[in-house]
Amino acid sequence: FQWSSPPEAIERFKSQEIWFPPPQFYELCRLCNFSSLGELEKFSSARALEGCERWMPVMLSAPDGFIQLLPGDELYPEDPDYTGEKKIIMSTDKKIEDLMKEGGIFHRIVIKNVNNLGVYVNIQAKYKHINPLMMKCDNSDYNSRL
Repeated sequence: FQWSSPPEAIERFKSQEIWFPPPQFYELCRLCNFSSLGELEKFSSARALEGCERWMPVMLSAPDGFIQLLPGDELYPEDPDYTGEKKIIMSTDKKIEDLMKEGGIFHRIVIKNVNNLGVYVNIQAKYKHINPLMMKCDNSDYNSRL
C-alpha cells in the first residue's frame, strides 16, 4: 500500500507502476479538482443533498481502441443496457482520432490500451457535481473543439 495524491496516482498509472480500471481513473481525475482533503470535504458537504445519478458506461469498439461512453455524450445510446444482460458492445470502423475530431459533446473515457486512458468531458455535470479534469490519451490533441 502507498498513499498518493490523485495527480501522483495518475502519473504512477501512466508510467505503468500501478493500474486501476477506467471508473477509478475517472474518479481520480475528478479528485484532481481539489488541492486538499479539506477542500474535498467542503465540496462534498455542500452538495451532499443534491442527489446523484447512476450510470452505465456503453463500450464503443474502434480499430485502435475503445471508448466508454457515459450519459450526456453525443454517442451515448438513448436506450442503454442498464442491466448488462444484453452485453451490447457498439463498434465502428472509424479510428478514435476521427471520432474525437468529428465530435462536439463529450462525456467519455478513451482507452488506447490498459495504461493509456483519457477522460474527455465538456458537458455540465448534474446535481452540482464537478467534472473530472480532462486527461488526454498519450499526446493526442482531441480537445481542439472543447
